[in-house]
Amino acid sequence: MTELLTAQGLARFAEVAAGQVGGETVPGLVALVARGDQVHVEALGSLSLGGPPVRRDSMFRIASTTKPLSAAATLAVAREGLLSLEEPVDRLLPELAHRRVLRSIDGALDDTVPSERAPTVRELLTFTFGFGAAFEMFASPEPWPIVAAADELKLCTLGPPSPAEQPDPDTWIKALGSLPLMAQPGERWLYNTGASVLGVLVARATCVPFADVLRTRIFEPLAMRDTALWTTDTDRLATAYIPTPDGLQIWDRPEGAWSSAPAFGDGAAGLVSTVDDLLAFARMLARGGDPVLAGDDVREMTRDQLSAEQRKRAGGGFLGARSWGFCQAVVTAGPRAGAFGWDGGLGTSWFVDPARDLTVIVLTQRLFESAHLPAVHVDLQEAAYAALPAS
Repeated sequence: MTELLTAQGLARFAEVAAGQVGGETVPGLVALVARGDQVHVEALGSLSLGGPPVRRDSMFRIASTTKPLSAAATLAVAREGLLSLEEPVDRLLPELAHRRVLRSIDGALDDTVPSERAPTVRELLTFTFGFGAAFEMFASPEPWPIVAAADELKLCTLGPPSPAEQPDPDTWIKALGSLPLMAQPGERWLYNTGASVLGVLVARATCVPFADVLRTRIFEPLAMRDTALWTTDTDRLATAYIPTPDGLQIWDRPEGAWSSAPAFGDGAAGLVSTVDDLLAFARMLARGGDPVLAGDDVREMTRDQLSAEQRKRAGGGFLGARSWGFCQAVVTAGPRAGAFGWDGGLGTSWFVDPARDLTVIVLTQRLFESAHLPAVHVDLQEAAYAALPAS
């Protein structure tokens, strides 16, 4: 029988996971490596400082790891014929019609030019529709006018997720439509907002709330019983912590912002989930899409969708050396070419290498301190690859 993951490699994976857990570093984590039908999970530490132990079925706020699930839901709705990836967004989102575009991305809100055309659904999926986070905005000593305006409107799309602040979907999309685009459609990659807009788009296409689109198209077919935009099972939800010079500080409690139904339901960063639910989603993509997507949907979702100019203008802050597919990063060069996945800034990473049928998922409750993947995630991904048998 062929060895899928070596015993020595799995022991090292466990050792790396244990070495990352500590009261003022990572209070708790769930780390998974899977290949074929072999699944190895480490559940270590506590859900909160001094609190109950982490278990395999513990729940975490997955933040931007939400994005690939929103993309899959959009492709499933498109497969039903309710929208087309190539159509302008105006039919379903008239609030985004006839846009103005900032002459300079950091310029005054009234210094604009007309949009050359309407953005398409595909450009929402590829984050090239003209609005979103640019890495350079975070280095500015003063908020750009577009950032200040978005914050005032409670869009919560150019910074951390905040489900308690965002208004209902119609109000949210109207507010977004009141702002100019930051770039011409198709001109450059801008992070995050495209996935938030997708939630409004598919809800209108299906005439049901976004939470129900996710449930019926993704969660129920894949038996993802613990993934949702909120949870009442707060005993299983980790406390979220933000690192500060004075140690870890509570960012969100289990009974906090993810413990009741949000008004909006953010397709960019709204979900809570478990390691086994995310494994089910990974395996669906790695094995061709059934029963959620067709094979060509998976190929589109997991291939490089950016032009050389779009990649260049994206910079290295969010993507690093990777490129972008539909709502997730894709590796285009090197020994891991063809792998895909995305990370959640509240402490999670989700990585799939279909060529090796390898999945690595790491769930923590420690917020990222920069755009770079923290060592706990990098080290566990490296340990997972080291567990592959020598070829």
